[in-house]
Formats: sequence, structure tokens, C-alpha cells
Amino acid sequence: MAARILVVDDEQSMCDFMEIMLSKEGYDVDKAGSGPEALSKTSAETYDLVIADLMMPEMSGLELLEKVKKNHPQQEFIVMTAFASVDSAIDAMKRGALDYITKPFKVDEIKLVIEKSVSRRKLRTENEFLKKQLRQEFSFDDFIGRSQGVVILKELARRVSSTDSTVLIRGESGTGKDLIAKAIHAASERASGPFVTINCAALPETLLESELFGYKKGAFTGAIKDKDGLFKVADGGTFFLDEIGNTSPAIQVKLLRVLEDKQITPVGGIKPIEVNVRLIAATNANLEEDVKSGRFRSDLFYRLNVIPIQIPPLRERVDDIPLLVDYFIRKYCERSGVEPKMPSVDAMRALNQYDWPGNVRELENCIERAVLLTKRDTIETDDFPARVVEARTETIVSKDKPETPTLESIEKAYIYFIMNQTNGQKARAAKLLGIDSSTLYRKLKRYQLIDNEDES
Repeated sequence: MAARILVVDDEQSMCDFMEIMLSKEGYDVDKAGSGPEALSKTSAETYDLVIADLMMPEMSGLELLEKVKKNHPQQEFIVMTAFASVDSAIDAMKRGALDYITKPFKVDEIKLVIEKSVSRRKLRTENEFLKKQLRQEFSFDDFIGRSQGVVILKELARRVSSTDSTVLIRGESGTGKDLIAKAIHAASERASGPFVTINCAALPETLLESELFGYKKGAFTGAIKDKDGLFKVADGGTFFLDEIGNTSPAIQVKLLRVLEDKQITPVGGIKPIEVNVRLIAATNANLEEDVKSGRFRSDLFYRLNVIPIQIPPLRERVDDIPLLVDYFIRKYCERSGVEPKMPSVDAMRALNQYDWPGNVRELENCIERAVLLTKRDTIETDDFPARVVEARTETIVSKDKPETPTLESIEKAYIYFIMNQTNGQKARAAKLLGIDSSTLYRKLKRYQLIDNEDES
């Protein structure tokens, strides 16, 4: 789509000349013979660029600039002026004009100035689109949960996003530390910049150092040319260091310098390089204990722990499990091209009673497995890994078990076990238990192992 340009000049001949010249260059040109007319046009329509003469009788170009910028702060604006009023043109640039053109001008020069302005507008529009797209792709809504801990967590993370402070995200593996880091970046002023991430535990010290800070040619065997480190790649954006507690003392010293001086020195280099990076770190370790034992530098810890964000484990926000289950079922059903499935009451009970040591990541893997394996419209307990179902059996026994288990509690646990083994088939379960179906039905009701909807 051709860029739209508004030419404003009280001399009709100049407007006509500019229209002919710019139209030949492929621009969509509109004209205005005065400041008030131009102001009316900019209020009603959108232009990629306004080119206005400074010296006009009813409203000067400088006045027009101020009024247009008041209503449209991002409007690209170029002023035209005679040699005698260059000072006025410079004043216009101080007030927001992108550039100025002196009369008489060379056609090639004005073409270049206009092309630069239109390209800048296009680039800014693309950046704004990418930033909006990034915010849609990674937002705090992606961190699913309505429990009080999650609400507090997301509110703090939103507030942190508007700052450039270092953030330390803490939580067990699988709680979603990377999601929070991405959402903070996407909601920040750095959203149009890169988001770079590395897992510090995944690489040995020597390789991690060269990945983080880069290296100079000849720094070690195989270094045949200079290579930028990830801090340099992240310049202007956000660098997410996951599992920072696994870094060595030597790496910690270099990280401290980044935080204090905003500088890095490549491996084999002697000249520091300035970097403009926001650092977000994450850990599942107890850094306070690591500081006491000397495994982690105290000065680096205090630099990182400017704004700590604690993500609660899934076992402490059980109320969020149904929301997460619903989300993951929809996600993997859609990915597999099948109709959404419903978890049975028994399946949800099992999910709610399991401790989830792997947190949300483990729950997601469990649901993905169930969606892929089940041939039914509902997800049942036998679609889950054995550890999830076994955990529920242990819960039932432990809830009813006094110091010396009663026959009743043992019978309840055993019936529950057989029902799981037979996938809820009462006739088959009764046969294995050596009782008739009506007796089994009464025992299921007595031990509350059957739901009201199963009575029909």
C-alpha cells in the first residue's frame, strides 16, 4: 500500500509540483493550501508524512506542527523553509519535526529525506505490530490460575514489567518460571527487543562462559573467528538465565560485572563491551543456603534479588488444577484434531489428590498422555500413569487408617484398588471380589466410592 503524504503550502504551484514529483515516486499525495485546512485533514484522515511550509499567512508551519503533534504525537513531519529561516527550521525539529528542506531544493535531496521519513514510519509501525503480537503470544493470562497465590504473583509481575529492574523468579521445577519471564518481557518497554534464554545447568562451565560472553578468534582450539555471546545477542532486550544457582564462582564474578557495569568481556578478549540488557534470573535452589555454604556469591545474590517473585508449587494451589486440566485437554485435543474430552469424576479426584512433584509440567504431560491414549469420550484413571492412581489409593488408606487398621478400612482400600484394576466395571469387580453385584454396589455407596451420577 502506497504511503500517504500531505503537502501543505500557500503557494499552489509548490503544492502542484510536489504532487507530481511524489506521485511519480509511487506515493499517494494530498494537498492543503493553508494550516487550518491541513489541520482539518489530519483530524479526519491518517497520513504517513506531513510536509509543510514554515512561512504561511493564516497559520505558520510551526503552529501547525504543534497542533498536529498535540493530537498525533507520532506523526512524521517535515518542514520546508527558505535559507533565511534555517533557524526556524531547527526550532521546528526541536519541537518534533523529523527534518527540514531548504528552498530552492534539489529533487534528489527531497526524495531522500522523504524516503527516510516514510521508512522510519513503516519501521515503527512494524515494531508496534510485533510488540502487540508478542504481548498476545506471551501474556500473564498464559499463566493459568485463580488461586490467591497466583493472583498476587501475577499482579507483582505486572508491576515489575513497567520497570527495568533485575528480577529473580523462584520456584520448583515445572512451576512455569519461563512463562512468567516471557510475560514480563512482553509487557515491558523492551518487548520489541530480543528475548534470549539459556539454562545454566545444561552446559559445562567452559562452554557456558563462551555462550554467555562470546569469544575472540584464537581464544581456544576451534575458535576460528569471533563470536558474539548471548548477552550481546540480547542487547536492547531481556536475557533470561534459568537455573542460575548452577553457575560456577568464575561465571558468577562475570555476571556481577554485567549487573554493576553493564559490560561483558569475551573469552580471550581484553576490551569490555557495553550491553543494554535487562536480566531476569530463575532458580529452584535455596540460594540463601548456597550463600551460607559459599557455593553462591552473596554480592551477586543481592544484586539478583532486587525484586523476588515466588511461584507456588501446584500442590499449594489445588483449586487451579481443574482450570489447568481443562486448558490442557483443549490444547491437546485441538492439536490431535479430536473433539474435546471430559475427565470423569474419578479421574478429577485422582488428579486433585496427587502431589504433583513435577508441578504444572508433570500435569501437562499427564493430560497429553491421556488425550493421546484414550479411545473414549471421557478420560478415566487408567489413562493416567500408575503413580497418579496409586497415590489416590494411598490417600484413601491413609485417611481412614488409625494406628491399627480396621478390617473396614482395608476392605475399602481393596475395593477401590479392584475397581481401578477393572476400569470401573462393577460386574467384573464383583466377580474378582467374590461377591454379587448388589453387594458391591452397597459397599461402594457405604464407602463413598461412587458418585450420585453413577447411581442411575
